[in-house]
Amino acid sequence: MRNLIHAAICLLFSTILAAQTGSISGKISTTENQPVDAVLISLLSAMDKTLQKTTFSEPDGTFVFNNLAADQYLISIDADGFQSFQSEPISVNQQAVVIPVIQISSSADKKLDEVVIVKKKSFVENKIDRTVVNVDAMISAAGADAMDVLEKSPGISIDQNGVITFKGKTGVSVFIDDKPTYLSGAELEAYLKSLPASTLSQIEFMTNPPAKYEAAGSAGVINIKTKKSKTKGFNGSATSRVSLGKRARNQNSLNLNYTDGKIRLYGSAGFSASESVTDLFIFRRYKNPNESTKTLFDQNSILTGKNGSANIRAGIDYYVSDKTTLGMSLSGFSTSGNNASDVRSVLKNATSVIDSTIIADNLEKKKFRNGGITFNYSRDLNQGRKLTADADFLTYSDKTDQLYRNYIYQPDGSLSSSDQSTGKLPSKISIYAFKTDYSHPFKNEAVFETGYKVSYSKTDNIADYADIIGGVSIPNLSNSNHFKYDEVIHAGYANFNKSFKRFSFQAGLRLENTVSKGNQLGNGTANSASRFTRSYTNLFPTVYLMYKLDSIGNNQLVTSYGKRINRPYYQDLNPFLSPLDKFTFYSGNPYLNPSFAHNVELSYRYKGVFSTTLSYGESKDEINETIEIKDEIYYSRPGNIGKSQYLSLNVQSDFELAKWFSTSLYSELTYNRYKSELYTEGLNSKGTFFFFSSNNRFTISKSWSAELSGRYGSEVTSSQFTIGPRGSVNVGIQKKILKDQGTLRLAANDIFYMSITNGVINNLELTDASWRNKPDSRFVALTFTYAFGKMFQPKSQERTGADSEQSRVKG
Repeated sequence: MRNLIHAAICLLFSTILAAQTGSISGKISTTENQPVDAVLISLLSAMDKTLQKTTFSEPDGTFVFNNLAADQYLISIDADGFQSFQSEPISVNQQAVVIPVIQISSSADKKLDEVVIVKKKSFVENKIDRTVVNVDAMISAAGADAMDVLEKSPGISIDQNGVITFKGKTGVSVFIDDKPTYLSGAELEAYLKSLPASTLSQIEFMTNPPAKYEAAGSAGVINIKTKKSKTKGFNGSATSRVSLGKRARNQNSLNLNYTDGKIRLYGSAGFSASESVTDLFIFRRYKNPNESTKTLFDQNSILTGKNGSANIRAGIDYYVSDKTTLGMSLSGFSTSGNNASDVRSVLKNATSVIDSTIIADNLEKKKFRNGGITFNYSRDLNQGRKLTADADFLTYSDKTDQLYRNYIYQPDGSLSSSDQSTGKLPSKISIYAFKTDYSHPFKNEAVFETGYKVSYSKTDNIADYADIIGGVSIPNLSNSNHFKYDEVIHAGYANFNKSFKRFSFQAGLRLENTVSKGNQLGNGTANSASRFTRSYTNLFPTVYLMYKLDSIGNNQLVTSYGKRINRPYYQDLNPFLSPLDKFTFYSGNPYLNPSFAHNVELSYRYKGVFSTTLSYGESKDEINETIEIKDEIYYSRPGNIGKSQYLSLNVQSDFELAKWFSTSLYSELTYNRYKSELYTEGLNSKGTFFFFSSNNRFTISKSWSAELSGRYGSEVTSSQFTIGPRGSVNVGIQKKILKDQGTLRLAANDIFYMSITNGVINNLELTDASWRNKPDSRFVALTFTYAFGKMFQPKSQERTGADSEQSRVKG
């Protein structure tokens, strides 16, 4: 049966088979004649030593390069733990060339007086469709976590709520090893903080991802790639981090890998415990129709929390043969916590005389759970063709219990009234997905890819509110409701890329059909039942062009275009109201439309040390937080902004100024504009902001290193909001211990306390509003990392079909 399936697949794609040319095959072994598995092998042009292809050796040490044009080539091997190797020129002329066994020596065999030239890896690399940050090039990476590395990457900023902004835009999708993180917001932040940076190899930033990726994410995709070791055996790492600011936090993680023969096992676990405190000030001035002051509202909230989280991942890959791999992985994430808000609101008349004071004492208990199982299949067909398939089931559950207590005092301090209410908000999300991908290489460095995906998502949300009167709980039907939402997405894509001597291009087209159904069950006369159904089909093209201005490619021009979609988070479609106090309510919006974005970039790159990019983008119905004032009550809900545009110029550089000092610089100048009909006020906001970041790395000695980094962003306009300038300066020092297997790192974050956020809310009916947020961003952290065991290189990576759906879950 298996052979019949493979034959059918080959027949299906027979129309795109190309005539084959020559090949080079061989075998790699140690000086003791032991085969070397999973070593990276590079094929170079013998004329200019430019990279042509790469592959990994099989368990028996064999390797092959197919579809080679008539030319002369070099085989190059540069593997950890072994001495470098480069062959003599190998001639290929439409024949299969078998070279003698290559024996590589352990690096421990090098003579002490041998001169070793070490090439440092660049911090940033640019490719035709993405920018890559090499984590190992960051000196302090061993003692940091994934969130630290991400925040220090070019064009990235992260606010106090864990929201990631890429080149000034929100709406980015985050993956790990081409696998979605399952999380967003605070839960995503907690998970990334549990991943030690010492286990990461690269972070890929794609403004216009290829057609193979889901079209979701108007700001693009961030793909975090973990390290894959070099030889068979067992290895792992453990990290523990303690930090102290106004409150204490700690994160701990363990990563394990084992492979032998046809089995690869891998797993990771992490847990964290934290206390948080935020000081939030809000001011509102309500006006009469003639713009004179009507009343004043002054509020101070102390937001505190105690939260714990844990995550676990485990999987197995079974190598049925040298060409077929079956895999299964399990994942889970859990977070729970108690959060309290002590809110003091003062109401004043037009002459600033106190009218009343409201004290709110609110408590929230939250439990969030996520679990998933993934099955994957990979088959290497003849002539470099590859077929993969993935099936996923994912589930999320959120249980939130709220208690609100409000006390109203007269100017003389006497209590005039009080009220108490409760809220129970359980929700559940289930996602089923299947996808398959096929890759077919042609001669002369051309590759065709195609694939199909189907996903089904189901959400169920309940809001059950009650008022406590005289010690008796009375249902509040006005705020209670039951909302269900189902969504089915079918997608197919085709992608083709081709390289010439100086010119490379890649083009892709993705088709997605979405059908969604919403059902608000209602509860009688207070909230009537309603339903809606939507169906839309869209094409998402992507194009990349790269031209080398000189023969060795030191100077390059790159341009790209992509169309993207932003579907709303499932919870944002939930229409329920959630009160912060008597004057502030948060809710979802079941009438949100998907947002569509067009992004164009033009870049100039010089070697690996300098690049500048001009970007333009526009979005229709961009999803953003919107604020409405009704009867002096503040409502925050997601809404569609009719049209937004941005024009941005950034400059990026990565220099090694001395053997002991290297620096990475990034600067960005961006113009934003937003136009929309918004409640009672037309929105027409615009502004220009500047952002700069610097990461400086110092090598003090073989075991000591240090780092000084900083960032600054000017005032920025974002839809209804004008956010004031913000920055940070961070310093760290690191010491390698235990024969370089252990690392100690001491770091101080935001040492000048520049991360305080000020802002103004615009386009409010007869209201002026502003805020000031003081997070617990200044802290000292001590991190210990220990790596153990032998390294190995697995043959496959985790995959999943539920890519974009998972990133739409808000914790």
